[in-house]
Amino acid sequence: MASTTAEPMEHHDSDDLDPIEDERQAPLPGRAFGWLLTVGGLIGFVAAFTLMVEKIQILIDPDYVPSCSINPILSCGSIMVTEQAEVFGFPNPLLGIAGFPVVVATGALVLARVPLPRFWWLGLQVGTTLALGFMGWLAFQSLYRIGALCPYCMVVWAMVVAVFWALTSSNIDRGVLGRGGPVARAVSDYAVLLATLTYLVVVVAIGLRFSDYWLSLI
Repeated sequence: MASTTAEPMEHHDSDDLDPIEDERQAPLPGRAFGWLLTVGGLIGFVAAFTLMVEKIQILIDPDYVPSCSINPILSCGSIMVTEQAEVFGFPNPLLGIAGFPVVVATGALVLARVPLPRFWWLGLQVGTTLALGFMGWLAFQSLYRIGALCPYCMVVWAMVVAVFWALTSSNIDRGVLGRGGPVARAVSDYAVLLATLTYLVVVVAIGLRFSDYWLSLI
């Protein structure tokens, strides 16, 4: 009679589990969120790329008038030559050119139903939060230091606001940011309202800052 040798059962401790696989257990975002990232990222990228092209034209020809210089208030040209336009030693649009493709790629992966690790969502959250803070600083500089507005910049601002609040709400709902308390739940539940209020604050600030000019057009 042939003898059989029982192989010992392998025991896996929890520490042996692949942390990346564990992080992939978070629920996938909905398709609407994927479309928002994809479309919003594309719009932001096009606006940032256009700004970079206009900046290069100014570097080539100082007398060049950018396509977004419409009047004394809506004037990209007067902003592009300031120190605020190159905060980190290079043109600010390069940040959008580098960052928005990541947003687009993430949106495309969501639409393809490809799970992403938790660290990816956390990194994107950090990036969009920094982008929102930088956007607020640039808006303040444009309104109260430079005294002009850049239409393409405002398109970028609008996309940053939309992506930030949508991503924050999604990350809270899926537990990416940990166990949400009452404040987190409120942010998630009223993300659309918060985004709308952010837009409203910027619009009101623009209206008040340049009220004399707007009234002169009536």
